Amino acid sequence: MLAYNLQTVQKKIHMALQKRSEKKITGRDVTLVAVTKNHPPEVIGETLALGIRDIGENRVQEAKHKKEVLPAGGCWHLIGHLQSNKVRAAVALFDIIESVDSLHLLAEIDREAERIGKVQEILLQLNIADEKQKFGFSRNEYSEALTKLDDYRHLRIRGLMVIAPQCDDIEETRPVFAEGYRSYCDLKAAGQGIDILSMGMSGDYTVAIEEGANAVRVGTALFGERDYNLKF
Repeated sequence: MLAYNLQTVQKKIHMALQKRSEKKITGRDVTLVAVTKNHPPEVIGETLALGIRDIGENRVQEAKHKKEVLPAGGCWHLIGHLQSNKVRAAVALFDIIESVDSLHLLAEIDREAERIGKVQEILLQLNIADEKQKFGFSRNEYSEALTKLDDYRHLRIRGLMVIAPQCDDIEETRPVFAEGYRSYCDLKAAGQGIDILSMGMSGDYTVAIEEGANAVRVGTALFGERDYNLKF
């Protein structure tokens, strides 16, 4: 089933790339981040065996449990909100932290990365739709953060992460993703090493790709519904 679902997702990614109305500076290669939240560790082994190396987890504790019982491998992304008291564990566990959503968190991650001698790769999470129930830099906060990025010597900013509002019609997400792409273009023009625009999940990743995403975070479309009875 996973192999079939993966083939379906990859076909939709290809079709979305064909629908782009203009050339995007994000290129035509799309990284599929397989989101394994509330799925057992075995599915990660299956995913890696099928050639998908990017694994997305929402919670630090769940990722810690899975990494302890799995062979080493893959590139692990933290895509859920990171609390300050979990920064130490997150820096030790994850290759990329996508959900960096405040100046305070930037400083905490930089401090912990320095402590263990690591350069932590991160994305800045934008809250473009200004949804009160979601995390992410507002427009003003993001502008302020850009002036301070050079202060953090143990961070490597790779790009941006954007989450669109849930909509009955996925076309309503298009303006949010279009704004995310514009923000990415500005960031890339201003700095070195900017190469990831992470936008889109199972319900809207095709529109995100059409608007310029080069990384998508897909869980349900690959693995089916989550099992909330699993305890980690």
